[in-house]
Amino acid sequence: MTATPGAMLVSVIGASGAQGSAQVRQLLAAGYRVRGIARNSSDTLSARGDVEFRTADIFDPPSLVAALEGSDAVFVNTPVPHRLERAQMVTNCGNAAQAAGVKRLVWNTATWIPDRPGDPYTYGVNTHAVNALFRTGVPATIFGAVLFMDNLQSGFARQYIVNEDRFHYPHAPHMRANWISLDDVGRIMVAALDRPDLEGAWMNIGGPEALGPQQVADILSDVIGRPIRYDPASPQDFGATLASALGPAVSGERRAALAKDICDFYVYNNDAPTRPFQVNVEAMLERLPMRLETMREWAARQDWSVAPS
Repeated sequence: MTATPGAMLVSVIGASGAQGSAQVRQLLAAGYRVRGIARNSSDTLSARGDVEFRTADIFDPPSLVAALEGSDAVFVNTPVPHRLERAQMVTNCGNAAQAAGVKRLVWNTATWIPDRPGDPYTYGVNTHAVNALFRTGVPATIFGAVLFMDNLQSGFARQYIVNEDRFHYPHAPHMRANWISLDDVGRIMVAALDRPDLEGAWMNIGGPEALGPQQVADILSDVIGRPIRYDPASPQDFGATLASALGPAVSGERRAALAKDICDFYVYNNDAPTRPFQVNVEAMLERLPMRLETMREWAARQDWSVAPS
């Protein structure tokens, strides 16, 4: 679907990443004009005829103001390696959006938002960042997507699924999660654009099913057509794997700190009384009525073939 003439221009900060790419897809499908914004030049984005591209640094407010010029709305994605600096990043985005005359900012925290500060790890940071963004005065809507189905296509999970027939993830057997697809997150963010009642609101979002890890393995087995074994990863090993996937651009010291944070994060998640990977889906859909895809539907449209060696 091509953009409707005169349609709103929505800029997507972090458009070159997996989350931003899904948001770009859903904005285009809904008929919006789209501008992708990323820190570095993006051959994928700049080569597209249906997406304008500009560079900006989320830690450089003047570059954000210039990149957002003429935008009606903005979607914000904050980089994972700097997640402890979320309050500063969204403050920069909010102030830049205000300066550029943006009418609505939508931010996906990419993790659960607690009702009050004090929860450990990134969750407490989310609470402070939510407050910081609203205090910039920009008309904002914030979503806390609890866990992405698309993580299973990332290198740290996919390699075990396709090469070793095992779902290797740090979820304890008893822990359930409302996995949600990135495309559904994008659709929810798009739906918020013309909802005045969601200005100044925040909401945790997740997929339609609260699945245990064995259920995920069973779904993958059915879809892929061979047994996929649930093989729980230790939080420590998972943190080291995920941190190493960031590559040489991230310093060894930062990777080590990230690995420890991820380990502690999953130790907490597996037994936290607040259940940060679950959401009240019924209440969510009452506020934002739409059909969300199931894990089975998402998995069926993925490529699970083994990459050539």
